Amino acid sequence: MIPRYEEKAISTIWSDEYKFATYLEVELAILKSFESTIIPPGTSESIKQVAKIDIVRIQEIEAEVKHDVIAFCTSITENIGPAIGKYFHYGVTSSDIIDSATNIQIKRSLKIEIDALKELLFALKERAVETQHLITMGRSHGMDAEPMSFGQKFLGHYAEFNRRLIELEDFYKNELTVQFSGAVGNYTITTPEIEKQAAMILGMQSEPLSTQVIPRDKIAKLISINALLASAMERLAVEIRHLHRSDVAEVHEGFGKKQKGSSTMPHKKNPISSENLTGISRVLRSHQQIALENIVLWHERDISHSSAERLYLPDNFGLTVYAIKRLTSTVRDLVIHEEIVTSKVLNKFSYLSSYYLHYILARTTYKREDIYHLIQQAAFKGDEQASCDVFYNELCHQLLAKKIIIELPRPDLDGLKNIYCKHTAEIFSRF
Repeated sequence: MIPRYEEKAISTIWSDEYKFATYLEVELAILKSFESTIIPPGTSESIKQVAKIDIVRIQEIEAEVKHDVIAFCTSITENIGPAIGKYFHYGVTSSDIIDSATNIQIKRSLKIEIDALKELLFALKERAVETQHLITMGRSHGMDAEPMSFGQKFLGHYAEFNRRLIELEDFYKNELTVQFSGAVGNYTITTPEIEKQAAMILGMQSEPLSTQVIPRDKIAKLISINALLASAMERLAVEIRHLHRSDVAEVHEGFGKKQKGSSTMPHKKNPISSENLTGISRVLRSHQQIALENIVLWHERDISHSSAERLYLPDNFGLTVYAIKRLTSTVRDLVIHEEIVTSKVLNKFSYLSSYYLHYILARTTYKREDIYHLIQQAAFKGDEQASCDVFYNELCHQLLAKKIIIELPRPDLDGLKNIYCKHTAEIFSRF
């Protein structure tokens, strides 16, 4: 992870020091489980007291043996007497250590991610409640459609992020496992019971069926959830960017006192946070393809997935947590120009066309197509002259010409809220 986007808590978990410390944690759990059978009691505790993680020494040994787990084990046992050292890494294979430790790292990273996501949800909830009664112009195809609650915008994003939270919490509780089944997963030396005991020591579940590796479709599932989370973040970022545009100007990202928006144009306040998150989201989604391809291994196991995971897993968790935190601060600091938001609703009454269509249909015997045509003509004419009065007067004229005697209401702000936001409270109550 480059320093610009580094999340220290995540990068620590994926550092070499932490990785090998987790390897040791896993090895000691296996030793402890074997102590009830073959290995003398107290062996794991004796090794724990003297074992040290020496990254330099591990690297020296790996340069010779070309195997990181062997290098790790050798670096531990060369400082321990053979009487107990011979039991270190007993009955297990490299993947038992690597895959189990990796899933422990994933679980600890995921806890940080889930906590960050909860903060984002809280920020979205606050802004949704704050703007629940602010009426805004809703848009379809980027065009003015009908008014709606501004808070419902936030609530829609809240709902999407909440779906991801539910999925991540379910994955955290049910999908992360460890394995100690030995070569090709057939328990030649270990037993399912020893595996279960070691898993309990580590606070994990046992993998029901490993093929010497823990199946990679599980990691792919998590990375797919994070890819969906990235799309959720980009969807909100793009909404902010659109509302931030000079010709819309309904919101602005928070802007610091000493902040500058352009190297040559002092007036600029750019949506840099939302643009940054858009780019980060693209990188996060790219990891999904790697995770899916890592599912496919030769026979019971190969290591084609290993190099890819060393690269993308730390980046995936680091970028995800970075992006969630940045989006949270962006949401909290977002400036909403309520007068501009409301004025666009009051100054563009042509959206009443749908309301008038159903109002007239309910009070006449004319066909829908006929009324639709009259209202459409009046709306287009009003748009041409950018006049709500032209729209309203033209529609009244068209109706009179068809001998349709009906008084059309011209609702004020409260009337508009009653028409377009009357179910907002009910929608909010669902969440």
